[in-house]
Amino acid sequence: MLAPKFIRENTLAVKEMLKNRCHNENLLEEWLEIDNKYREVLQKTEVLKAERNSFKPQGKPLPEDLEKMKRISEGIKTLDDNLRQLEESLNEKSLYLPNMLSADFLVGENETFNKEIKIWGKIPEFAFPAKAHEELGREVLDFARGAKLSGSRFTVYRGWATKLERALINFMLDIHGSRGWEEVQVPLLVNAQTMTGTGQLPKFAEDLYVCEKDGLYLIPTAEVPVTNIYRDEILEEDKLPLRFVAYTPCFRREAGSYGKDVSGLIRQHQFNKVELVMYCKPEDSQNRLEELTKEAELILELLELPYRRVQLCSGDTGFSSAKTYDLEVWFPSQNKYREISSCSSFSDFQARRAKIRYRNNESKPEFVHTLNGSGLAVGRTLAAIIENRQQENGSIIIPEVLKDYLKAGIINYVEDERRY
Repeated sequence: MLAPKFIRENTLAVKEMLKNRCHNENLLEEWLEIDNKYREVLQKTEVLKAERNSFKPQGKPLPEDLEKMKRISEGIKTLDDNLRQLEESLNEKSLYLPNMLSADFLVGENETFNKEIKIWGKIPEFAFPAKAHEELGREVLDFARGAKLSGSRFTVYRGWATKLERALINFMLDIHGSRGWEEVQVPLLVNAQTMTGTGQLPKFAEDLYVCEKDGLYLIPTAEVPVTNIYRDEILEEDKLPLRFVAYTPCFRREAGSYGKDVSGLIRQHQFNKVELVMYCKPEDSQNRLEELTKEAELILELLELPYRRVQLCSGDTGFSSAKTYDLEVWFPSQNKYREISSCSSFSDFQARRAKIRYRNNESKPEFVHTLNGSGLAVGRTLAAIIENRQQENGSIIIPEVLKDYLKAGIINYVEDERRY
């Protein structure tokens, strides 16, 4: 959330930000209109309150004095009610204003304007036509029965796919945990205040699964509950930075994405993800974004998966993010890189919404900066391993770092026997 004072004092900068994000610029005009009314009413209220406070009759008040005080009190009550309504409207409108972009943002309308920052690993060359992961795992990734149980974009994992998925989750948690990230388990259902704290509500309500009877939402990512752990709290400065890692299933309706990635594991309504979340001091957030991104990259490198890092342009940067790097892994069947992690710095945008501050000994408490990134999306990682390490006979060579988890070095799938 942007601070009202910041919006008033930096109207042109906010307008330019909306333009660069290809966002509705009328939103700012609507906010300013409500804010002007709010300040007009506030000024009238202060004048009446000052008049009331300065009224000091000599002796017993006359009837006309009492009538005047009654009119003033009624006027103040009416104005206070109006103020509350305007403040609610202002706060609601503020929730739809996106975050300011970082100082080094890239101007662009869509993903074609994103900038490639880094390429790692060698793209595999095959002496045979590369198969897609859904074909390679056709006996263990049961999309048809997933659809029967729940609808499209749900999958039943079987056999070696279940073991590989579980191995990847444990591997990711172990690596991040060994490097100082505290592992946490969080609820998969959260309330509206928690969703609002990270920016999912109210703007992205249509993408969320909601349990209306209980007023709870299935989380779209562990970012939501983990970032809100310290909602409405003040942290001590010497505790920062805080680093958390969490594995959770994630749930997304993928509203508006019809026709995109309808086959395979790329775009599912339910999927597993290991998430990295960080709280830090404002002056550290740029360096912490680099640290967090490298932490996610480490998993790809240990798995020997070719990838690239891309900085997102203004039009492709998420609503709450000030700056985002996407990590994209190579998919041989598609002959291109596909997103497997987004690592973002949110400046104090989420912290303002969730009221997460830290105590600076030299001043009053100020808002922390929050960051998060996938470390990694598990299903997409599984798909990338299957595709990049496939052999002509259909077997899959297991990455060295996963052999102890799987107790196997190669997946030799036999169609009529559910084993590997």
